[in-house]
Amino acid sequence: MAVTRDPDEVATVIDAIAVAQRRRRIRYRLVFAVTWVGLVAVIVVALTTRFDWPFLRTWWPFILAGVEATILLTVFSIGLACVLALVGALGRLSTNPVANGAASLYVSVIRGTPLLVQLFVWVLALAELGLVLPLFWGGVIALGVNYGAYMTEIFRAGIQAVPRGQREAAQALGMPERTIMRRIVLPQAIRIVIPAIGNDFIAMIKDTSLVSIVGIQELAFRANSAGRQKVNITEALLFAALVYWIMTIAFSLIQERMERRLARGDR
Repeated sequence: MAVTRDPDEVATVIDAIAVAQRRRRIRYRLVFAVTWVGLVAVIVVALTTRFDWPFLRTWWPFILAGVEATILLTVFSIGLACVLALVGALGRLSTNPVANGAASLYVSVIRGTPLLVQLFVWVLALAELGLVLPLFWGGVIALGVNYGAYMTEIFRAGIQAVPRGQREAAQALGMPERTIMRRIVLPQAIRIVIPAIGNDFIAMIKDTSLVSIVGIQELAFRANSAGRQKVNITEALLFAALVYWIMTIAFSLIQERMERRLARGDR
């Protein structure tokens, strides 16, 4: 025997479930936020017990001025890395043995050597050979070439993730291979790899600190310089670490918004 329910009663039950779920989400977020605040407070108190606050009040503008160079390094480097990754991915997928061999060698050499060694090669070794690069652009090239090798595999995977049937349909319509790649494959591949590019961008923000070794005045360089002058290295470096952390959080939020926007079509 079928049981009939009053529509108003069903609606009331649904509303009660929705309210309970909403309360559960609010409670979860509240506990999450309190956990973050509590742990950060404990860490801050533990690390700043003997802080020289007058030093930070005097030198924080000098240290913070390195943020501009850090962001510019990251932006130019990730741009160069994307170009190299796209070219490398096309080479890796090419049936031309010369292009495939050159791309494979690039990926193997760069991924098989430390970034710090590559930085010294671009900035110091080339200078000994007579090719003197500006420090800033030497750092950009070193970071871009290094990340380009790792991102080559990301781009290659993104291109291969595009359904083969779309390429075959375009070929059946008589569309040339270059047009297929430019109009059909690459737009979809780039959309696929954007989350990975965002992750590499955030990682590169932190890796820019390596270029301070060759004298580029970014955030880590300025923090180290200020700390050594007044023998307050702990305060200076912890302040720099805090700034790096804030930048990564900010760009992570931007990345999440981009991913949600790009995922609208899938939803």
